[in-house]
Amino acid sequence: MHPPAVLLDDNDDVYDYYLRHQQNRWKALAAYAVLARRFRPRVLFAENAKQQLKALIRSGRPVIYAINHLSTSDPYTVAATAWRSPLRTKIGRVRVLAKDELFVDPEQRRKVDMMGGIPVFRGKDHGIRAVNAAGQRMMDVCAQRLAGGDHLAIFPEGTCNEVDHTKVQAVGSGIGHIAFRAAKLDAAPALVAIGMNYGAYDAGRQPTAAEVVAGIAYFKAPILELPQRPADIARLVRQELQLAVDGAVAHY
Repeated sequence: MHPPAVLLDDNDDVYDYYLRHQQNRWKALAAYAVLARRFRPRVLFAENAKQQLKALIRSGRPVIYAINHLSTSDPYTVAATAWRSPLRTKIGRVRVLAKDELFVDPEQRRKVDMMGGIPVFRGKDHGIRAVNAAGQRMMDVCAQRLAGGDHLAIFPEGTCNEVDHTKVQAVGSGIGHIAFRAAKLDAAPALVAIGMNYGAYDAGRQPTAAEVVAGIAYFKAPILELPQRPADIARLVRQELQLAVDGAVAHY
């Protein structure tokens, strides 16, 4: 199927495509390996979290990974983290939500597609009312991908945190709706929070390339039972993500 242009007005065709899209796993593995050589995050775990994550992945249960957002380079750090962690075995089966502008340039889109990207039309870019239908469809597609055995990585803050990198920004209810809809498809996902930290730097700026390369990724232990209501799930995500960020900051 030829990939449609990622345009808000054509979001039905866009999400029909990304409901079925599957990247070449061997190419994805190679790309992640290259990124792991360029970006070298220290991957750390809360007590017993590594063993629990390995067991969770072996179980075949779908997982949502919630990650704080500090830099436009975060997707590369996350890819390197996946290669350097038990997530390596899931490369090629992890979907990653990415803003629609990353799908405009053909070469960049090729890379985002290879990493499992699913486009998101953000209200801050197009207007809240304009993106409502597309947002509903995006959440359905994510839930269906989880039900099909994929994992899902999300930056639930929605934008880079340039206020205080030690404090998680507001988390919208979207991640809760995705988990809720997946549960309705008999694929109740587990939650794993990953805290990123690039050291101490002044608020209001992006971390430098050197700071990003030397970052930390800190895994909290998986949460296996989520609340039933989307808003409650979102609140839990923010709590877990803050604990993961606290761990990343403390271990830098």
